[in-house]
Amino acid sequence: MKQIAQDFTDECKALADVINSSRGNPFATPTLFKDWTVFDVLIHLHMWNVAAGLSLQEGSAFSTFFAGIASDMMAGKSHRDMGRDWAAENYGGDDAKLFAAWTAYYPKLAQSYQRLDPDTRLQWAGPTMSARDSLIARQMETWAHGQAVFDVLGQERQDTDRLKNIAHLGVKTYSWAFKVRQMEVPKPKPFVCLTAPSSAKWAGETCAGALWEWNDRQDDNYIKGSATEFCQVVTQTRNIADTCLDVVGSAATLWMSNAQCFAGGAETPPAKGLRFCVPAP
Repeated sequence: MKQIAQDFTDECKALADVINSSRGNPFATPTLFKDWTVFDVLIHLHMWNVAAGLSLQEGSAFSTFFAGIASDMMAGKSHRDMGRDWAAENYGGDDAKLFAAWTAYYPKLAQSYQRLDPDTRLQWAGPTMSARDSLIARQMETWAHGQAVFDVLGQERQDTDRLKNIAHLGVKTYSWAFKVRQMEVPKPKPFVCLTAPSSAKWAGETCAGALWEWNDRQDDNYIKGSATEFCQVVTQTRNIADTCLDVVGSAATLWMSNAQCFAGGAETPPAKGLRFCVPAP
């Protein structure tokens, strides 16, 4: 848990650093993710970090929190609008106050996770999760939603090998991507071979440098290429057509068209060309 907690902390810090280094006040800037602003992204991350913290507590703290969320969702309120209401109630809608609260809270949350057995079951918005998977999910959310911030600020993110946590989550949720769409799960699971960010780039039919591999090797059912691009697809921050991933086989192709490593209802991946890094001014 110690290493995953450090990975989560470093992911948050990377996002905080790019915001702090931006010119002017970036919070009101619209991103390419739906109609969210940078402020909306931070609201979402902090609100669910707080929710994760409540899930670590004994008693009904998380259930009470989520009951309000579930009620809003049943009433048709969007995640963005729920977040804005929560930020208004807790921080007066002040972007600077919320940003300060987020940066102060995420290190404390990481420390709290370190005190848990990795297999401890925790409440969440769907089935219970292990403490290990819950913390990886917090890193994944930070990385995925943070992509919209890096993109709109014109910053190419320099990923590190802490990305392996998110890649593993992407592979682990293969069946979920189909079940959430009420589709039959294709078998066997595709072979996944990814080049770590610290390694040389994917080149043709061979991988240069460190490789991360999952599932049985297959010549007719696989996904190979950049770990960053794979994670972008499974978190729906890029369309598969906007990557250089080598995808072979019907199961692998169908998966990459519907990949979703996060909970909730089925979400449609962004259209080709919709998400990209905006050229810096």
